[in-house]
Amino acid sequence: MADITTRKAEGTWTVRAGGAVLAETKNAIELTEGEYPAVYYFPRSDIAMAFLDESPQTSHCPHKGDARFFSIVTKSKTLENAAWSYESPKPAAAAIKDHIAFYSSSTVTVERV
Repeated sequence: MADITTRKAEGTWTVRAGGAVLAETKNAIELTEGEYPAVYYFPRSDIAMAFLDESPQTSHCPHKGDARFFSIVTKSKTLENAAWSYESPKPAAAAIKDHIAFYSSSTVTVERV
C-alpha cells in the first residue's frame, strides 16, 4: 500500500489560469503518496467555483478512492480535466474531502505566494 500522508500546507497558496486567480487559501492540504511529488488540495470555500465545470471524466485510486474531474473555463479557452476531487476519500486521505487539486501546467499555476 502506498504511504499517504496529509498535513496543512505552510503559507498562502494560489491557483491561477487565464489571467485570473481561481483560488487563494491559507488552508491548503499537502498530500504526499509514496515517491510522488506533493499535491496541494484547496478547500472548495476558497475556490472561485464559477470557473469550474464538472467533467464526465472519473478515475479510481486504490488508496484515495474515486475522483471526479473539473475543467477550468477561462475567457479564451476551456482547460479540460485540469482539476479533481475525491468526494468520499478512503480513510488514509480523509483530510482532502471537500477539497480540489489542480494540475500544474503551462496554463495553470499552483504556487505558494
